[in-house]
Amino acid sequence: DMEAMARGIEEMVQFDNIRARIGQIEYCGKELEKYNIPMVHPIGGHAIFLDAKKFLPHLKQDLFPAQTLAAEIYIDSGVRGMERGIVSAGRDPETGKHRYPKLELVRLTFPRRVYTQAHIDVMVESIAQVYQDRKKIKGMKLVYEPKYLRFFQARFKKL
Repeated sequence: DMEAMARGIEEMVQFDNIRARIGQIEYCGKELEKYNIPMVHPIGGHAIFLDAKKFLPHLKQDLFPAQTLAAEIYIDSGVRGMERGIVSAGRDPETGKHRYPKLELVRLTFPRRVYTQAHIDVMVESIAQVYQDRKKIKGMKLVYEPKYLRFFQARFKKL
């Protein structure tokens, strides 16, 4: 609603709020580093980007490593991440074949005023557990692909 938007605009220029928000993300990144979780560095000011190619090196891109990793984290903890890889890249309109981007990332964004440190600790523990069990992960199969916005509406089956 408008009041929440106005509050957000006010808070986004207050140094204490900015420092706390970035501090949360830095804390999460440092905790993930303790488990050697592959991620993009430097850690950003609004998100952590997990490197799905390094997290799941046994999965070829046709098995959708970033989508798979996002799903595994969601299944384990309820935390939603956003795939930024082969699914987001879409298909070449001329050939109809998948585009193969260099990166396969899972973006974990941190909405303002939502997560406590306890939430972040649960997220870190979940990601660490998924990483520990990563060799059991087999990938996903694309079972439904819409004409538009496939990264929002596609459906997958766990292999």
